[in-house]
Amino acid sequence: MEIVRNADGSLVVPVAPQRHGAASESGDAAARGPDADAAASAPTTRVLHPGEGGYDEALAEWDLQQNPDREPLVSTATGREEALALVHAVATSPDQGVAQVLDGLDDPEACGEALRFVLIGGVHAVEDFATEVAAQKGGDPIPAHQMTKIIGEVLAKLDQ
Repeated sequence: MEIVRNADGSLVVPVAPQRHGAASESGDAAARGPDADAAASAPTTRVLHPGEGGYDEALAEWDLQQNPDREPLVSTATGREEALALVHAVATSPDQGVAQVLDGLDDPEACGEALRFVLIGGVHAVEDFATEVAAQKGGDPIPAHQMTKIIGEVLAKLDQ
């Protein structure tokens, strides 16, 4: 099962079923215990929202699913500079959409690569990137969950 990204940025991720003990050789439900039917009907997916534990990792996995044959990531200085500017513009100008900001970039692909590079670094990389945006562009650091959501929106738009 693949990870699904919803329009609100949430991710529907597969969940491995929990094992609650072995069934008897005969396989009857009484031998498995009273929780056997509940475990069998447990949901096989979970919805993760930006800021929740595991969200950054799931978003990186979702991004990889979009293009599994993608070459290894290379973050360039110009791509990172454009990524800093893009994230700042999206975060501070809610009336300006991601598509508009992407249209104004010299190299959207390099920007996307830089954002993917941040994303696969996990929560600490996202927090560090938010601090770097604030240091270069001014203001307070963007909260990690909001930063991750912006990165997800940008990557989704680039993959269209």
